[in-house]
This record gives sequence, C-alpha cells and structure tokens, in this order.
Amino acid sequence: MYTNLIIVSILTFLINIPFGYWRSKHKKLSFKWFLYIHLPIPIIVFMRFAFHLGFKWWTYPFLIIAFFSGQFVGKKIGERRKG
Repeated sequence: MYTNLIIVSILTFLINIPFGYWRSKHKKLSFKWFLYIHLPIPIIVFMRFAFHLGFKWWTYPFLIIAFFSGQFVGKKIGERRKG
C-alpha cells in the first residue's frame, strides 16, 4: 500500500512537470493556464484506481504536494528557458 502511494506520488510529480512548463508560457488565469492545471487530474484519478489507493484521506497530502511540486518545477524550467 505505501509502495503504491510512493509510486503514484512520483508519477504525479513527473506528469505535472510538462504541464507546469506549458502553463508558464501563458498569461495567468487564462483559459490555457487553467487547462494545463486541470488536464493531469483525470490521469491521477486513474492512477489512484489502478494502484488501489482509492480516495483515503491520508493519501491527499502526499499527492497534493506531488501535484503542486511538479507544476512548480515545470514552471521554473519554463521561466529559465525564457530568460
């Protein structure tokens, strides 16, 4: 169970890096900006079911941190490539 949570957390982080990168190229609060934040969510929900995590309350902090960390790293990569 904990191994699955670690795997899904790492995958969530890695999946969100390109979305954060793409998000960094668009104006904040624009349609595409929102799109790049929300597109990975169905993938993560699928992984939760595929790895038998379900929606237990104690899994949320790990996956939320992984989600936003991936978005943040991707955004920083995008900003560095611009400048």
